[in-house]
Amino acid sequence: MRKIKILVADDHGVLRSGLRMMLNAQEDMEVIGEAGSGDEVLELCMTLSPDIILLDLSMPGKSSMELVREIKRRKPTVRFLVLTMHDNEHYLRDALKAGCSGYILKKAADTELLSAIRSVYAGGVYIDPNMTTVLINELARPAPMSEGRETQVALSNREKEVLRLIALGYTHQQIANELFISVKTVETYTSRLKTKLRMSRRSELVRYALKAGLVKPD
Repeated sequence: MRKIKILVADDHGVLRSGLRMMLNAQEDMEVIGEAGSGDEVLELCMTLSPDIILLDLSMPGKSSMELVREIKRRKPTVRFLVLTMHDNEHYLRDALKAGCSGYILKKAADTELLSAIRSVYAGGVYIDPNMTTVLINELARPAPMSEGRETQVALSNREKEVLRLIALGYTHQQIANELFISVKTVETYTSRLKTKLRMSRRSELVRYALKAGLVKPD
Protein backbone atom coordinates (compact mmCIF):
# COMPACT_ATOMS: atom_id res chain seq x y z
CA MET A 1 0.00 0.00 0.00
CA ARG A 2 1.31 3.44 -0.93
CA LYS A 3 1.30 5.65 2.13
CA ILE A 4 0.04 9.23 2.19
CA LYS A 5 3.13 11.41 2.62
CA ILE A 6 2.40 14.20 5.09
CA LEU A 7 4.35 17.30 6.07
CA VAL A 8 3.27 18.64 9.48
CA ALA A 9 3.60 22.43 9.74
CA ASP A 10 3.00 23.99 13.17
CA ASP A 11 5.16 26.17 15.40
CA HIS A 12 4.38 24.08 18.51
CA GLY A 13 6.84 21.20 18.75
CA VAL A 14 4.75 19.22 21.24
CA LEU A 15 1.75 19.30 18.91
CA ARG A 16 3.90 18.23 15.95
CA SER A 17 5.25 15.29 17.93
CA GLY A 18 1.76 14.20 18.94
CA LEU A 19 0.52 14.42 15.37
CA ARG A 20 3.53 12.49 14.09
CA MET A 21 2.87 9.64 16.53
CA MET A 22 -0.83 9.48 15.68
CA LEU A 23 -0.39 9.67 11.91
CA ASN A 24 2.52 7.23 11.73
CA ALA A 25 0.39 4.72 13.63
CA GLN A 26 -1.91 4.55 10.60
CA GLU A 27 -1.15 1.92 7.98
CA ASP A 28 -1.77 4.34 5.12
CA MET A 29 0.01 7.45 6.44
CA GLU A 30 3.58 8.61 6.98
CA VAL A 31 4.89 11.91 8.33
CA ILE A 32 7.92 12.66 6.18
CA GLY A 33 8.82 15.99 7.78
CA GLU A 34 8.02 18.70 10.32
CA ALA A 35 8.23 22.46 9.94
CA GLY A 36 7.91 25.23 12.51
CA SER A 37 7.88 28.24 10.18
CA GLY A 38 6.66 29.25 6.76
CA ASP A 39 10.19 29.28 5.36
CA GLU A 40 10.79 25.73 6.60
CA VAL A 41 7.55 24.56 5.01
CA LEU A 42 8.61 25.88 1.62
CA GLU A 43 12.10 24.38 1.85
CA LEU A 44 10.90 20.95 2.99
CA CYS A 45 8.09 20.87 0.44
CA MET A 46 10.53 21.43 -2.39
CA THR A 47 12.86 18.64 -1.20
CA LEU A 48 10.41 16.06 0.19
CA SER A 49 7.42 16.46 -2.18
CA PRO A 50 4.63 15.60 0.30
CA ASP A 51 1.14 14.63 -0.80
CA ILE A 52 -0.47 16.72 1.93
CA ILE A 53 0.73 19.61 4.06
CA LEU A 54 -1.05 19.76 7.42
CA LEU A 55 -0.85 23.51 7.93
CA ASP A 56 -1.34 25.78 10.93
CA LEU A 57 -2.44 29.31 10.04
CA SER A 58 -0.33 31.09 12.66
CA MET A 59 3.37 30.46 12.13
CA PRO A 60 6.41 32.77 12.02
CA GLY A 61 7.89 33.77 8.70
CA LYS A 62 6.01 33.81 5.41
CA SER A 63 2.23 34.05 5.88
CA SER A 64 0.37 30.78 5.50
CA MET A 65 -1.80 31.95 2.60
CA GLU A 66 1.17 33.36 0.69
CA LEU A 67 2.86 30.04 1.30
CA VAL A 68 -0.10 28.08 -0.08
CA ARG A 69 -0.27 30.19 -3.23
CA GLU A 70 3.48 29.94 -3.86
CA ILE A 71 3.64 26.17 -3.37
CA LYS A 72 0.53 25.72 -5.53
CA ARG A 73 2.34 27.52 -8.34
CA ARG A 74 5.51 25.46 -7.96
CA LYS A 75 4.00 22.09 -6.97
CA PRO A 76 0.33 22.07 -7.99
CA THR A 77 -0.25 18.46 -6.92
CA VAL A 78 0.43 19.21 -3.25
CA ARG A 79 -2.77 19.48 -1.21
CA PHE A 80 -3.24 21.59 1.89
CA LEU A 81 -5.30 20.70 4.93
CA VAL A 82 -5.53 23.57 7.41
CA LEU A 83 -5.43 22.49 11.08
CA THR A 84 -6.22 25.54 13.17
CA MET A 85 -7.80 26.92 16.32
CA HIS A 86 -9.51 29.69 14.31
CA ASP A 87 -13.25 29.01 13.86
CA ASN A 88 -13.62 32.26 11.93
CA GLU A 89 -15.29 32.52 8.54
CA HIS A 90 -12.70 34.98 7.24
CA TYR A 91 -9.90 32.50 7.81
CA LEU A 92 -11.92 29.75 6.16
CA ARG A 93 -12.74 31.93 3.16
CA ASP A 94 -9.11 33.00 2.71
CA ALA A 95 -7.91 29.38 2.96
CA LEU A 96 -10.34 28.16 0.30
CA LYS A 97 -9.55 31.04 -2.04
CA ALA A 98 -5.81 30.41 -1.66
CA GLY A 99 -6.28 26.81 -2.77
CA CYS A 100 -6.55 24.76 0.43
CA SER A 101 -8.53 21.52 0.14
CA GLY A 102 -9.58 21.24 3.77
CA TYR A 103 -10.14 23.15 6.98
CA ILE A 104 -10.38 21.43 10.34
CA LEU A 105 -10.30 22.76 13.90
CA LYS A 106 -7.65 21.58 16.35
CA LYS A 107 -10.33 20.59 18.82
CA ALA A 108 -11.54 17.95 16.33
CA ALA A 109 -11.42 14.34 17.40
CA ASP A 110 -8.54 12.20 16.18
CA THR A 111 -10.76 10.13 13.90
CA GLU A 112 -12.13 13.26 12.26
CA LEU A 113 -8.64 14.47 11.39
CA LEU A 114 -7.77 11.09 9.91
CA SER A 115 -10.96 11.16 7.82
CA ALA A 116 -10.10 14.67 6.64
CA ILE A 117 -6.61 13.61 5.53
CA ARG A 118 -7.92 10.63 3.59
CA SER A 119 -10.67 12.70 1.97
CA VAL A 120 -8.28 15.44 0.86
CA TYR A 121 -5.77 12.88 -0.44
CA ALA A 122 -8.54 11.25 -2.50
CA GLY A 123 -9.23 14.58 -4.19
CA GLY A 124 -12.11 15.72 -2.04
CA VAL A 125 -12.70 18.80 0.07
CA TYR A 126 -13.12 18.44 3.82
CA ILE A 127 -14.60 21.20 5.95
CA ASP A 128 -14.97 20.87 9.71
CA PRO A 129 -18.69 20.23 10.39
CA ASN A 130 -18.71 23.27 12.70
CA MET A 131 -17.73 25.44 9.72
CA THR A 132 -20.04 23.94 7.09
CA THR A 133 -22.61 26.74 7.30
CA VAL A 134 -19.90 29.26 6.49
CA LEU A 135 -19.01 27.32 3.33
CA ILE A 136 -22.64 27.09 2.26
CA ASN A 137 -23.14 30.83 2.67
CA GLU A 138 -19.94 31.51 0.73
CA LEU A 139 -20.97 29.31 -2.18
CA ALA A 140 -24.49 30.75 -2.18
CA ARG A 141 -23.16 34.01 -3.54
CA PRO A 142 -23.93 34.62 -7.22
CA ALA A 143 -21.57 32.84 -9.62
CA PRO A 144 -21.65 32.22 -13.37
CA MET A 145 -23.87 29.27 -14.24
CA SER A 146 -26.00 28.27 -17.18
CA GLU A 147 -29.53 29.62 -16.83
CA GLY A 148 -32.20 27.03 -16.30
CA ARG A 149 -29.69 24.29 -15.78
CA GLU A 150 -31.55 22.94 -12.75
CA THR A 151 -34.64 22.21 -14.85
CA GLN A 152 -32.67 20.65 -17.72
CA VAL A 153 -31.12 17.82 -15.71
CA ALA A 154 -33.37 15.14 -14.25
CA LEU A 155 -32.09 13.72 -10.96
CA SER A 156 -33.55 10.76 -9.13
CA ASN A 157 -34.72 11.17 -5.53
CA ARG A 158 -31.69 9.27 -4.28
CA GLU A 159 -29.34 11.41 -6.36
CA LYS A 160 -30.95 14.50 -4.83
CA GLU A 161 -30.48 13.05 -1.34
CA VAL A 162 -26.81 12.39 -1.98
CA LEU A 163 -26.33 15.83 -3.51
CA ARG A 164 -28.01 17.51 -0.54
CA LEU A 165 -25.73 15.74 1.93
CA ILE A 166 -22.65 16.59 -0.14
CA ALA A 167 -23.72 20.24 0.02
CA LEU A 168 -24.05 19.98 3.79
CA GLY A 169 -20.44 18.88 4.03
CA TYR A 170 -20.95 15.19 4.76
CA THR A 171 -18.11 12.80 3.94
CA HIS A 172 -18.78 9.70 1.82
CA GLN A 173 -18.77 7.59 4.98
CA GLN A 174 -21.26 9.91 6.70
CA ILE A 175 -23.54 9.87 3.65
CA ALA A 176 -23.40 6.08 3.58
CA ASN A 177 -24.36 5.94 7.25
CA GLU A 178 -27.19 8.44 6.79
CA LEU A 179 -28.72 6.65 3.80
CA PHE A 180 -27.89 3.08 4.89
CA ILE A 181 -25.88 2.35 1.75
CA SER A 182 -22.23 1.45 1.15
CA VAL A 183 -19.43 3.96 0.64
CA LYS A 184 -18.87 2.44 -2.81
CA THR A 185 -22.50 3.22 -3.70
CA VAL A 186 -22.05 6.80 -2.51
CA GLU A 187 -18.97 7.13 -4.71
CA THR A 188 -20.98 5.81 -7.65
CA TYR A 189 -23.75 8.36 -7.07
CA THR A 190 -21.22 11.16 -6.71
CA SER A 191 -19.53 10.19 -9.97
CA ARG A 192 -22.92 9.97 -11.69
CA LEU A 193 -23.89 13.43 -10.41
CA LYS A 194 -20.66 14.94 -11.72
CA THR A 195 -21.25 13.32 -15.10
CA LYS A 196 -24.90 14.39 -15.33
CA LEU A 197 -24.22 17.94 -14.21
CA ARG A 198 -20.96 18.20 -16.15
CA MET A 199 -19.04 19.22 -13.04
CA SER A 200 -15.73 18.07 -11.59
CA ARG A 201 -15.47 19.75 -8.20
CA ARG A 202 -17.35 19.30 -4.95
CA SER A 203 -17.77 23.08 -4.67
CA GLU A 204 -19.64 23.09 -8.00
CA LEU A 205 -22.01 20.44 -6.71
CA VAL A 206 -22.62 22.50 -3.57
CA ARG A 207 -23.38 25.60 -5.61
CA TYR A 208 -25.73 23.61 -7.83
CA ALA A 209 -27.57 22.21 -4.80
CA LEU A 210 -28.05 25.72 -3.48
CA LYS A 211 -29.38 27.03 -6.78
CA ALA A 212 -31.68 24.03 -7.09
CA GLY A 213 -33.12 24.70 -3.63
CA LEU A 214 -31.89 21.44 -2.10
CA VAL A 215 -30.06 23.35 0.65
CA LYS A 216 -30.96 26.72 2.12
CA PRO A 217 -28.21 29.10 3.24
CA ASP A 218 -28.61 30.61 6.71
